[in-house]
Amino acid sequence: MPDGYCGKILYADLTTKTKTVEEPGEDFYRKFIGGWGIVAHELLKRAPKGVDPLAPENPLIFATGLATGSPTPSGARHSVGAKSPLTGGFGQADLTSYWGPELKRAGFDAVVITGASPTPVYLWIHDGSVEIRDAGHLWGLETGPAQTAIRGELGDEKVRVAQIGPAGENLVRISTVMHDVDRWAGRGGLGAVMGSKKLKAIAVRGTGAIPVADMEPLIALRDTHIAARDNWKHQQLHGTGGGVAEENAAGDIPTRNFRGGVFEGWEKISGERITDEFLVGRDTCGVCMVGCKRRVRAEGRFAVDPIYGGPEFEVLVGFGTQCGIGDLEALLYVSQRCNAYGLDPTSTGMTVAWLMDCFEEDLITAEQTGGIEVRFGDAEAMLKLVEKIARREGIGDTLAEGSLRASRTFGRQAEARVVHVKGQEMLVPDARTQFGMALNYAVSPFGPDYVHAAHDNWVANTPNWLLKDAFGFFRESLPHDEASPEKVSWLAFVNPELVLFNCLGWCFLYNYSMRRVRDVTQALTGWRIREKPLVRAGERALTMARAFNLREGLTVADDVLPPRMSAEPLHAADYDGWTIDPKQLAEARSLYYGMMGWDEETGVPKAWKLHELDIGWVLDELPD
Repeated sequence: MPDGYCGKILYADLTTKTKTVEEPGEDFYRKFIGGWGIVAHELLKRAPKGVDPLAPENPLIFATGLATGSPTPSGARHSVGAKSPLTGGFGQADLTSYWGPELKRAGFDAVVITGASPTPVYLWIHDGSVEIRDAGHLWGLETGPAQTAIRGELGDEKVRVAQIGPAGENLVRISTVMHDVDRWAGRGGLGAVMGSKKLKAIAVRGTGAIPVADMEPLIALRDTHIAARDNWKHQQLHGTGGGVAEENAAGDIPTRNFRGGVFEGWEKISGERITDEFLVGRDTCGVCMVGCKRRVRAEGRFAVDPIYGGPEFEVLVGFGTQCGIGDLEALLYVSQRCNAYGLDPTSTGMTVAWLMDCFEEDLITAEQTGGIEVRFGDAEAMLKLVEKIARREGIGDTLAEGSLRASRTFGRQAEARVVHVKGQEMLVPDARTQFGMALNYAVSPFGPDYVHAAHDNWVANTPNWLLKDAFGFFRESLPHDEASPEKVSWLAFVNPELVLFNCLGWCFLYNYSMRRVRDVTQALTGWRIREKPLVRAGERALTMARAFNLREGLTVADDVLPPRMSAEPLHAADYDGWTIDPKQLAEARSLYYGMMGWDEETGVPKAWKLHELDIGWVLDELPD
């Protein structure tokens, strides 16, 4: 077994209450690395074709990366995956927390959960031991009290908890799996999968050491990052919310359900204002040198507890600019409510913004919303809706299905205003501002996501030598609206590298070159490995996710953008008049498929590509 891994995967069946441990072997780890790679492998191998996402047979997977828990700067990420209740396809959400490193110290690289308990339970994993415990007394609790209760019951404040809140228990399709109370495995409705299994939480505690082949290069890398901490000074000071000012100035901050890209009240909800008036502490993840996490307190109209952290950029956009709300105290509070209930703030905020849009266009009435006047800028209405969504009460029961499913209750005009891909709500950046990102959103296996997708601004004004150093890719700089084969080629080249970062367990904020990726991988494992096989691991994971979607019925018809991105030009700052031409996007999509070794028309991976990636067995999973 290579260093860097525990060499063990835990399987727990909640129907039979059985636990088994498998030791996959070095070939498995070389192929799939961790994170996304393990999630994709387990879904293809263990999820029955056509399984209902909320059925007991749908596996729920927690998978660490190679670097998770190591001294590697940013090595604290892990993935959560399942067939998504929101999209019906590949569901994967990765996050940085202390839970993943703790799982590795407890002796496991991944946990795969199948079956469903008739009564609420939680898993207790500690130093190689596994218990399935009663959670009847925890069911219904919000995440903060539940974490306190679990730690008290286990007698250890250092226990790390991944859990669902009431939203996951109520099978809300936009619910999330919370970690450390203030970190989400946000997208795809994975909290509902956990709720369908009556699994309240997974508590982990480990005192073991994760073996490392050569510590010296990792220590040197850590010291390099410590010396360069000022490169992240803005995020250290103001967190991810510090991006509000920058994105608004560029005209790239979605406003009022993507009607625009500039929010006139941005100063009121900026990260800088949070720092000045509400910040009471900062937090970080593992060996991260950035420290972008916030802890805020408010004692005015709303009581906001620092235990729930503070609002990330996604909250300030999803509930702020998208809902037209400049009331910062209300946004601090809704951030807390999402974390306490276990709601994905991106999908929840975008769903509320969609409802406001429809209400103002008289497509939905107050009678249909239970008497709530759902207008842009109304913080009170927004907070009422969040409560109802988490508890599936009244109009909240409809909205808990996500904006696409909810829209079908109200007709085609309401559906046309949903901004989504594959049923998952859109996020920042607005697809109209970056052609490459628009294509990435369309072809992503789980809908809009900016972590595993190359950003156009990386190459819009970047010198060739830096592109070569960072990506091993030598091209002229490519503007945001560039839709050439060169832009598509760059995306097809870089996206597998970004998926590899997920497999390794590295945070998106650290822009490692592939040379550095190779050096760190060798230091962790002792493998003598080149860059190309590592990139192939990312390509393998991405192709397996594609194959899973095809097997579950998603097709090229799902690799599209919503009508608003083409029918309504964005009138904002740097992007005035910009839209995405559907024909141009379709041509780029076909080119991308071909460059990935997939059929240019259908996106089905070709046999030669699957054999090249040493996953020929995936052919049996593809539709005829």
